[in-house]
Amino acid sequence: MAPVEQFWSVIWLFFWSFAFIAYLFALFAVIGDVFRDHELNGWLKAVWIIFLIFVPFLTVLVYLIARGRSMAERQAKSAQQAEAATSEYIRSVASASPTQEIVKAKELLDAGTLTQGEFEAIKAKALSRA
Repeated sequence: MAPVEQFWSVIWLFFWSFAFIAYLFALFAVIGDVFRDHELNGWLKAVWIIFLIFVPFLTVLVYLIARGRSMAERQAKSAQQAEAATSEYIRSVASASPTQEIVKAKELLDAGTLTQGEFEAIKAKALSRA
């Protein structure tokens, strides 16, 4: 095989590998969206999955054309809900009141984990933020 033919064979291999991986990403996105969509009933979900099994490439194209916009909206809504839940969790964990910090420090002092000097330092720091 000539070097030029080898070069184009490698190019084609990369192209088809990329196309196959892109197709797999689309296929899994469609499968995830079918199960995420609460508007579809179980029978319609089963029909989409059956078509994805028997005619996968065409079904992915049809699904993306027919339901692509709502697919993007569901994905954005899911991302917003996850971000809100994460932010709420961070706020609940990070924002301890000075009283709560002093109570925790007192418990650690009573358990012998902190010394009296460390307890006073934590107490002073908590009171300075109040």
